[in-house]
Amino acid sequence: MTLPNGFAERDPALALRPLYFVNRDGFDVWRTRQPQALVQWMLAHGFDAASGSQLTLPGGEGTLAGAVLGIGDALDPFSYAHGPQSLPGGHWEPSSELDADARRALQLGWGLGAYRFTRYRDATRAPAHLVSGELDPEIADILAACLRVRDLVNTPTQDMGPQELEDVARGIAQRHGARFDSIVGDELLEQDFPSIHAVGRASHRAPRLIRLDWGSDAHEHVVLVGKGVCFDTGGLDIKGADGMRNMKKDMGGAAHALALAELVMARRLPLRLTLLVPAVENAIGPDAFRPGEVVATRKGVSVEIDNTDAEGRVILADALVLAGELEPALLLDFATLTGAARIALGPDLPALYSNDDAVADAWLAAAARVRDPMWRMPLWRPYLRYLTSHVADIANGSSTRMAGSITAALYLERFVPAGQKWAHVDVYAWNDSDRPGRPAGGEAQGLRAAYEMLKQRCA
Repeated sequence: MTLPNGFAERDPALALRPLYFVNRDGFDVWRTRQPQALVQWMLAHGFDAASGSQLTLPGGEGTLAGAVLGIGDALDPFSYAHGPQSLPGGHWEPSSELDADARRALQLGWGLGAYRFTRYRDATRAPAHLVSGELDPEIADILAACLRVRDLVNTPTQDMGPQELEDVARGIAQRHGARFDSIVGDELLEQDFPSIHAVGRASHRAPRLIRLDWGSDAHEHVVLVGKGVCFDTGGLDIKGADGMRNMKKDMGGAAHALALAELVMARRLPLRLTLLVPAVENAIGPDAFRPGEVVATRKGVSVEIDNTDAEGRVILADALVLAGELEPALLLDFATLTGAARIALGPDLPALYSNDDAVADAWLAAAARVRDPMWRMPLWRPYLRYLTSHVADIANGSSTRMAGSITAALYLERFVPAGQKWAHVDVYAWNDSDRPGRPAGGEAQGLRAAYEMLKQRCA
């Protein structure tokens, strides 16, 4: 196994420094087991084991004897994620006080903290390296999935348009022996995906529906759908400069779905898997779809375009209809769908919607186990009145700003068959600023929880 950035294999030639972990609850007891000189050093520096803190320990002749990291929840990977960038460079060996589950959290958190996006420039510094024995294979695959999301979302649209997103999906399919297909441009109309075509037709980069199939018919069928708007100008209802600045991330839902599919296949979960990604660029041009137009859908439901900047739900509709036609045991979709979800829950909490309490409860329980937080929101169906159209079956938006994330989820539910178990995640997929383990830019949210939920379904 090639080790991820921030890890090193054990080698007798390496100069290893010990790395200790302590939280506030256990700090007083931990100090009683340390040499008095070390305790005085901590007191002199005001070290109180606060989560996210670190203190280097002096050795003789100006050398480092080790370091202590203040952590919070020992099972939360982000408790350790400040280490790679806050510690001096070199090789660090974790102390033996962590149990097996905490060591797995350490490995994942270390890998997340060591990450920097380096496609266009080198990192400003090398991370501190962890030498912790063999990297847990499952943790390595989970880490790779999280970093896959970050890399895809961080890549600007010039290098991550619909074709490039297809190339990524095709490469994943080839590596794992999955079947692959893509319906491109006017073929979307010929194969009855008119809403995907309508949104993407103005761009010089052809819209498409990407599909991957993997696994045995003997296993439970799960369909993953991801919103792949590779750039969103807002269309003719154009975004302002601030709103458009980071719209390379509007394919964050597709990034999550792709990474989750890759993780399921890497771990060879006993599932039959289908991945669907409608991939478009919401551009402005002579053939751009216009406010007031009525767009057809695969379901036969007509949609009045209230706002061309509510395009994600329009392309997802056709993909969700196809997903329903496959009659899976479970249908999950990821989408950077609304700013309203961020206003309600902020940047760190993806909004979870589901038409099935058991599915929602399982996902939330998995989120708690792996410390990948989510928050369930209601499918309050009386708010469908906000999507009333006087010329079509439904509108894609409304004149009110109320309940924007809920109405977007209700719009999607309109294209999910009755009785189909379905969950939708309105995800931000982004860090607005640098925090330990969470560098500014693309972020995986709800992904680890989704994998944990699917793994438990297979148990």
